[in-house]
Amino acid sequence: MYEEGVSSEYTVITPSRKECVYTSCYCEENVWKLCEYVKAQDVCAMDEVYAVFISNERKTIPIWKQKSSRENEPVIWDYHVVLLHCTRQGQSFIYDLDTVLPFPCPFGVYSKEAFQTDVHLRPEFWRKLRVIPAVTYLKQFASDRSHMKYSNGAWRMPPPAYPCVQTTESKMNLDDFISMDATVGCGEVYKLSDFVDRMHRKSC
Repeated sequence: MYEEGVSSEYTVITPSRKECVYTSCYCEENVWKLCEYVKAQDVCAMDEVYAVFISNERKTIPIWKQKSSRENEPVIWDYHVVLLHCTRQGQSFIYDLDTVLPFPCPFGVYSKEAFQTDVHLRPEFWRKLRVIPAVTYLKQFASDRSHMKYSNGAWRMPPPAYPCVQTTESKMNLDDFISMDATVGCGEVYKLSDFVDRMHRKSC
């Protein structure tokens, strides 16, 4: 299975963009579903796949090339989540169901076009990333979707049709994943510049 903009030497590990399970404004669950698919279909080794949360202490992070972007302006998210695939051959790809870039997108292209750089941004907009092995994400992530409800119980945005993702230990731990405090939650937390440098030096 191949996607436009991706070399024929690379095998895409998810369904096509239009065939993926997708709910607007529930990026954390969209990526959980992608991880679930990769595991179920056994399309690659699970240790090549990661869920990546992007946020910061102020929960104000700009990302360019989003479907909800206006012209060349970024969208300011409180957080965003993408899937990262690092192949045995040292190639890396980002799967972002909310981007106008290719799906999947080579990491170097996504970094340049969607992340750009923190250099010209005010410090409150600097990005951090929590990088979580997909196996860990599938085992530990839980959300009761309460963050998407108003105080009166009405939905901010319609939820996915499938049941909430829960574990035996938790019904809601989303905040631990969004947090960029390295002392809480799972995975590794990086400054954007440090992670981009790491990706350019070697594979995941």
